[in-house]
Amino acid sequence: MTDLDQRRIALADELAVMLRAAGMSGRQLAQAARWQPSKVSRILTGKQGITDADIVTWCDLTGTAAVEADRLRGVLRSIRADEARWSRQAAAGHRAVQEDMASLEQRASSIRQFDLVLVPGLLQTAEYAAAVFRSLADVRNTPHDTDQAVHVRMLRQSVLYDSTKTIELLTSEFALRHPIGDRAVMAAQLDRLIALDGLRSVRLGIVPMNTVLPVPALHGFCVLDDDQVLVETLHNDASTGDPTDVALYGRIADALWSVAATGAEARHIIQRAAQDLRALS
Repeated sequence: MTDLDQRRIALADELAVMLRAAGMSGRQLAQAARWQPSKVSRILTGKQGITDADIVTWCDLTGTAAVEADRLRGVLRSIRADEARWSRQAAAGHRAVQEDMASLEQRASSIRQFDLVLVPGLLQTAEYAAAVFRSLADVRNTPHDTDQAVHVRMLRQSVLYDSTKTIELLTSEFALRHPIGDRAVMAAQLDRLIALDGLRSVRLGIVPMNTVLPVPALHGFCVLDDDQVLVETLHNDASTGDPTDVALYGRIADALWSVAATGAEARHIIQRAAQDLRALS
């Protein structure tokens, strides 16, 4: 068990003690907070990460002092900061980063990801992902652990079939029309996007070409549980749990979704890109 695992368990134990001290059951807390009862049990068993807002609610309903609530929020921020130490991990290759992301996604109840020039990782085929990892390792001059990184990225995709999660994946038509790898790899990737259409827990959006963007999309990002943002650039990776930063990225995501194609319109864009790609072969 890692130090991070121990700290997560310690935080969950403190929440359990607060619940008992208030003379409340998990079901009573869930009812007062208007949560699903399973959310409380998943938090206490470490199967779901707790958010900053969740801690505030938990403390309010259990009558916990404000100073103690602030301390617990600080503990959570520290855990989240250590969870997202991507830059140091990337220096050792991509597998460690993928493993960290898998852990974060498994605990998150909501995932909002935007990528401007790539198909989101949770939707990538193995061949497409391999091409991405190889090119990034080349340009970053980091170890080539492509096979291991691809294996973990494929395992990450199990969250797509978790009906308890809300997943929003947004990309651009640009990403569909600029092949990663060769044309065969890209054709298979487009076919996978069509095949995955209709997953109940997944909302897929595509920003069409020539659309006036409501906000400059300078880089991709991922918002987890509305209290943590992960940002990846070519030279660095960062994480923030600052409420102001999280709110900013939430507004950016909302703005981009406002011009995104979804449903049948998104399928049409994918199919048209696939047809045009086949015409070039």
